[in-house]
Amino acid sequence: MTTVPFGALKRQYDAIQPELDAAAQRVLASGWYILGPEVRAFEAAFARFCGTKHCVGVANGTEAIQLALAALEIGPGDEVITVANAAVYETITALAVGATPVFVDVDEHSHTIDPAAFEAAITPRTRAVIPVHLYGRMADMDAIQSIAARHGIAVIEDCAQAHGATWRGRAAGSLGALGCFSFYPTKNLGALGDGGAVTTNDDALAKRLRRLREYGWERKYYTAHLGGLNSRLDEIQAAFLAVKLAHLPGWNTRRRQIAERYDELLSGTGLVLPTNPLHGEHVYHLYVTRVPGGAAARDALRETLRASGIGTEVHYPLPAHQQPVYAHLAPSAGLPVSERLAGEVLSLPMYPELTDDEVRAVANAVRAALL
Repeated sequence: MTTVPFGALKRQYDAIQPELDAAAQRVLASGWYILGPEVRAFEAAFARFCGTKHCVGVANGTEAIQLALAALEIGPGDEVITVANAAVYETITALAVGATPVFVDVDEHSHTIDPAAFEAAITPRTRAVIPVHLYGRMADMDAIQSIAARHGIAVIEDCAQAHGATWRGRAAGSLGALGCFSFYPTKNLGALGDGGAVTTNDDALAKRLRRLREYGWERKYYTAHLGGLNSRLDEIQAAFLAVKLAHLPGWNTRRRQIAERYDELLSGTGLVLPTNPLHGEHVYHLYVTRVPGGAAARDALRETLRASGIGTEVHYPLPAHQQPVYAHLAPSAGLPVSERLAGEVLSLPMYPELTDDEVRAVANAVRAALL
């Protein structure tokens, strides 16, 4: 039996160990461990990668979203439109600044925000929309930006799963007012710990973000802005991220190759396979299939694959509006597409270090289970 883990982070470390070890030694010897030259160098490199004027490193992806909202001075009485099928990060952060998250449904094929549902949910209190570029595929930014511009609404991109994804040749994080990234270790660009960043082309927003990530200080111990956090990117994580950034284009290419191979090998199994956007480039943070028949069929397949040594995950099993603590935020008509997808989605192993033999083993196990 071939065992294929859902994730294998050590493989990436092993592949570039000398570079990462050298980066760690450089930081340790420097005597500077928070918001120093390594952070500034990574911020500049990641801004170039994203095609933005600014990148502001922060402690994690969730706080990146919260700080983006704070930078736009969104708070009590304001509404933030977003989706419910991408875990609870937008929900947490909107509530943290005192705003109200407003959930709308997603497109069945892209799993990203349905532009028509977004526009229908706009009220005089709507201040921002947070489209989530889910699984490595960007949302329909043409429609989202057009709608937002007509209504004077800020667009905050959640790019936590979309490092290097593009829309009409522009990178994730460069189209909205702000782009929010997570560098959690499993991401396409992952730290060896936690980390995050906010990208923007707006000089004033960048200046405010740099203050907000450090208590709202204008200068040390002098607070200029409400809503500040202690959300600083470590020097050692910035050094690791700079090393990995150089490898990211190659890693994303390998992810697309694996996805293409899965597409070939899983054709005809009855699974609904992920689709590529017409106007952008998918980076396959996750390879998410759908199992017709709902949660019972999905869970049965998952158990069969587990018994065959194949790791899987569900991203995500319970939409935010169906979580008991957020039930009061649920739309009266529910979110039928999000709810149906939650019972069908199944993620197969997807990381650049997967071998061709492992990809074939995963596909063969799926085929054996379904055919």
